[in-house]
Amino acid sequence: MDILHYQKEFLTYLESEKWIQEPKNLYEPVDYILKLGGKRIRPVLTLMAADIFSGGFQNALPAALAVEVFHNFTLVHDDIMDAAPLRRGKETVHEKWNINTGILSGDAMLILAYQYFENYEPIVFQKLAKLFSKTALEVCDGQQLDVDFETRNDVTIDEYINMIRLKTSVLVAAALKMGAIVAETSDENANLIYDFGLNLGLAFQLQDDFLDTFGDPETFGKQVGGDIIENKKTYLYLKALEVANEEDRGKLKYLYRKKLKENTVKIADVRRLFELNDIPILVKNKIEEYTEKAFGKLAKMDVSEESKTNLKNFGLWLMNRSV
Repeated sequence: MDILHYQKEFLTYLESEKWIQEPKNLYEPVDYILKLGGKRIRPVLTLMAADIFSGGFQNALPAALAVEVFHNFTLVHDDIMDAAPLRRGKETVHEKWNINTGILSGDAMLILAYQYFENYEPIVFQKLAKLFSKTALEVCDGQQLDVDFETRNDVTIDEYINMIRLKTSVLVAAALKMGAIVAETSDENANLIYDFGLNLGLAFQLQDDFLDTFGDPETFGKQVGGDIIENKKTYLYLKALEVANEEDRGKLKYLYRKKLKENTVKIADVRRLFELNDIPILVKNKIEEYTEKAFGKLAKMDVSEESKTNLKNFGLWLMNRSV
């Protein structure tokens, strides 16, 4: 089971779709964002799950594309909300066109995503649409919580974990479960692979938080220290407030009240406070905990040992991003 093989097959399918139609100003941005690149992790998960449960993945390509179109729709609207100039090193849709185009093209993408389920028989269509609707709403819930947290000073670690579960993990989990639904495996298998994805998604997001502060700028792909500049209350910050002494807590809160033009000193100060309070070790322990929880779900699944090993290897590959 080769991840690159799934990526290649998915990209061939994606390229075969003719996105641009009239009116061009609605569909050109759709084509643009979908072809900007990325690892295509979510559609790969859909194909992989279908392959594990049915011995083939071709049938899951429309569902995989639905997941990818939806994911990119959320990116278009997130970038508008964050006023982000760049996505994967290229201009964001609202920068390249304008905000109204970004909103409308995003809306069209959400509807296009649903249309791909029309490739399936009624019973499979119903299960996919039901899971998709639930997931899409949860992603909106997560995004709203993320926005709310910016103006709150009493966010707890549990609330933060719940927010990243909704904003990030549920889509990873749903991508896997969709592959299981297309393969028409048992409900138990479908639910177990969903839980595997949910825990892996949490581990992935916590690692993203860690790399944002302690990653290598050469390999991370985003600006290191971005969360600190934005005063984002990530797991690192919340854990530091929990374990630090009064003095360090005061310093941290003071630094997170600042919005500066030049942030080199601020980033260095925050990193030093995190290191003094063992935050890198504590975050890695949490990542390990969720990864192990994910692998525990695999053990209960009614599939071959080879399939379990393949899923485990995928999890390890996903978590093995350069630090």
